[in-house]
Amino acid sequence: MSSSAAALAWRRSLRDALLRGSAWRGAPAANSAAARLASTASASEAAAGPKKVPPPPRKGRLLTGAMIGLAIAGGAYVSTADEAKFCGWLFKSTQLVNPLFALLDAEFAHRLAVTAASHGFVPREKRPDPSVLGLEIWGRKFTNPIGLAAGFDKNAEAVEGLLGMGFGFVEVGSVTPLPQEGNPKPRIFRLREHGAVINRCGFNSEGIVVVAKRLGAQHGKRKMEETSSSTSPTTSDVKQGGKAGPGILGVNLGKNKISEDATADYVQGVHTLSQYADYLVINVSSPNTPGLRKLQGRKQLKDLVKKVQAARDEMQWAEDGPPPLLVKIAPDLSKQDLEDIAAVALALRLDGLIISNTTISRPSPADTHPLAQEAGGLSGKPLFDLSTNVLREMYILTRGKIPLIGCGGVSSGEDAYKKIRSGATLVQLYTAFAYGGPALIPRIKAELAECLERDGFKSVQEAVGADFK
Repeated sequence: MSSSAAALAWRRSLRDALLRGSAWRGAPAANSAAARLASTASASEAAAGPKKVPPPPRKGRLLTGAMIGLAIAGGAYVSTADEAKFCGWLFKSTQLVNPLFALLDAEFAHRLAVTAASHGFVPREKRPDPSVLGLEIWGRKFTNPIGLAAGFDKNAEAVEGLLGMGFGFVEVGSVTPLPQEGNPKPRIFRLREHGAVINRCGFNSEGIVVVAKRLGAQHGKRKMEETSSSTSPTTSDVKQGGKAGPGILGVNLGKNKISEDATADYVQGVHTLSQYADYLVINVSSPNTPGLRKLQGRKQLKDLVKKVQAARDEMQWAEDGPPPLLVKIAPDLSKQDLEDIAAVALALRLDGLIISNTTISRPSPADTHPLAQEAGGLSGKPLFDLSTNVLREMYILTRGKIPLIGCGGVSSGEDAYKKIRSGATLVQLYTAFAYGGPALIPRIKAELAECLERDGFKSVQEAVGADFK
């Protein structure tokens, strides 16, 4: 792309995003009665005339102004710089916005970040990933093993923007069958000096119907692009990219808080969303939904996985076959618990495990923080050692026969490398991204490539479980 064409594209995308605006959406009504009430209320408001919308908070206006300023500056810069240099500049420039996010309420800042990504107010990675980071798993080609964990984009609003930032894969959710608001606010607490967060969101979700509509639209767009592309189709058995674009899309399934049949909830999620997913996740590890972690017991987990697998396999699939099915587990498990989970995973030939979710414990030094006693799951740097130890134990128990995704406390390429050497094929992060913003993504990938090359590995797959070889 020429510099003038790039500049024109930049200005058009900025104009379109500004014209679209950013409407703040609430969760849809959870049942038909609530929907009728909402419809009646809307009709009454329409009859009463237009409703005055209060102006956004001053901090929000400042942040929006800063983001637009960066976009305009980027438009000027792209006219005089090549694409690779522009990408590097744009990712680094996002660090200027991070302090402004820190001034906002944690959940509002999160909401604003998702909206920014959904409207294209985030940098887009144009530089190819280092070849050493590429790998193949589940018949899919990942350009790099660094993914965004579930919890950031709960309702699949910003998949394209997040994948465009350079993640190798993005996992949306957790998605529940019915919409639910989650636990009362405030429910997200920053432990900034420890690089940690405590959350007790409780599966706040817009529900599978809303998420299915969004993913369906994205899937249709992807198919149209493939049809109109002049690129010849590949004859390889390994598919390039995924159902949402150049990266891989995972869908994390949860259960409703009031549900009396957890299995039915997960089955409903499979029937509705699996057609849009490159892989599916059964989340039985959140500490913020009462009784959920009991599903990690040997009998309960075996019964659940068998029924969910059956629900997936009974659907009609194209030659690509059904999406892989994974289970996300907690770090707060005994050795016997881990042995039981490993036995179920091996017996049922589970496609993978994600290790791990947040912890209800308060590892040092986070236990000294004034907010440490807030209820909820702890994520971030204090979780790294605990989750990595569980990862190592599970790699030994499964004898490396099941792909593992390492999640918990990753904030650098060295951290990702340690997860990989401990048995992880892929790595996820979330809290470090919340603190570090888009600039963190290319940095982690570059650092990981340096670690692999330093120790003589030609690929990520060569390094998986290296500590046990």
